[in-house]
Amino acid sequence: MKIGVLGTGMVGETIGSKLIEKGHEVKMGSRSATNEKAAGWVSKSGSQASQGTFKDAASFGDILFNCTKGEISVEVLKSAGEETLKGKVLVDLANALDFSKGRPPGLIFGTNDSLGETIQKSFPDLKVVKTLNTMNCTIMVNASGVPGEHDVFICGNDPEAKKKVSDLLAKDFSWKNIIDLGDITGARATEMILPLWLRLYGTFGNTDFNFHITR
Repeated sequence: MKIGVLGTGMVGETIGSKLIEKGHEVKMGSRSATNEKAAGWVSKSGSQASQGTFKDAASFGDILFNCTKGEISVEVLKSAGEETLKGKVLVDLANALDFSKGRPPGLIFGTNDSLGETIQKSFPDLKVVKTLNTMNCTIMVNASGVPGEHDVFICGNDPEAKKKVSDLLAKDFSWKNIIDLGDITGARATEMILPLWLRLYGTFGNTDFNFHITR
């Protein structure tokens, strides 16, 4: 597939590199078509990798990955353009964190809203699928990085989009336990896991962990 990755940070680079490894074409988007971090990633990733603006990446991709900071995600998507995003599948793995009171950060959205929902409401013709936001990026792309049984959550309004993303998670990122939480309002629940994740990170001193639901 052709995939657009929005964001040049550690998450975007990790996602983009894994997708390249799996044979996809990936265009990394940023504010500038000549972003140095994106250029560095392209130079080491081979002929299947390219870079451009957020709009360029959004135009290129059959599937898009939102790897931007959650507090600027809507702004980034607006810069890509509503018409450009129309009908696209967006994998939203961002979390909107509030660092105004120091660390650990809180959440910008409360219990009655979420970043995933806000993106969907802002771009009604975009097919938003919330997933992968409850773990470190190295685990996102390699489920076997944590031993034993553990889960990834997924939610979104469009069943076909969720199926397409679930297939990618299973085939390219090795996920076996994919739990469907229903429509995009499920993003409230997965985003609210972040405060717990951050506390566990502080307790363990590393990010080599994930969640598993037993029943």
